Amino acid sequence: MIENPLTPEDLKSLVTKAQDGDTESFGRIYDAFLTPVYRYVVFRFPEEMAEDLVADIFVKVWEKINSYRPFFGVPFAAWLFRIARHTVIDAYRSMRGFEELSEELVDENHENNPEKKTETDLSVRVVRQALDGLPKDYREILLMHYMAGLSHREVAKSLKMTEGYVRQLKFRALKKLETLLPPQFKTDQS
Repeated sequence: MIENPLTPEDLKSLVTKAQDGDTESFGRIYDAFLTPVYRYVVFRFPEEMAEDLVADIFVKVWEKINSYRPFFGVPFAAWLFRIARHTVIDAYRSMRGFEELSEELVDENHENNPEKKTETDLSVRVVRQALDGLPKDYREILLMHYMAGLSHREVAKSLKMTEGYVRQLKFRALKKLETLLPPQFKTDQS
């Protein structure tokens, strides 16, 4: 679940106001979802490009906010991440095979410790390479759930799958990911 300072009632109210053109309400929505969306995107693209894509995502959310209908049973976060996912796909298509991912972490706490930063950068690179070895659906589910912080229900709604199927694919993805990671990255379950 996305760590969101907004209650469901607050979010519903803000969305309704934003649909009426209230930019301040949309600003609060932006503030609440910026970090999860950024995490989702920066794991796929270099940092500067990720920042541009996140801006594009929120422009699209603003332009399409009147099409959001909560009574269809889709949580706002799932609706927003569907837009994010399509924006990422479009960016990949426009780049024609660009696979390089940002080597920078979202968390910049290691800037003052070069040894720790190098170790962390290597770890991120290894995990990204392993993720690249997963089928597309597996990778999407893991990134949405673990990087963006979406709940199983929100991932399911975003990808137009059942929640049970998302859980099943996540389990398979984690098992497959474990086979792709070097031994030092595996958890000892004995």
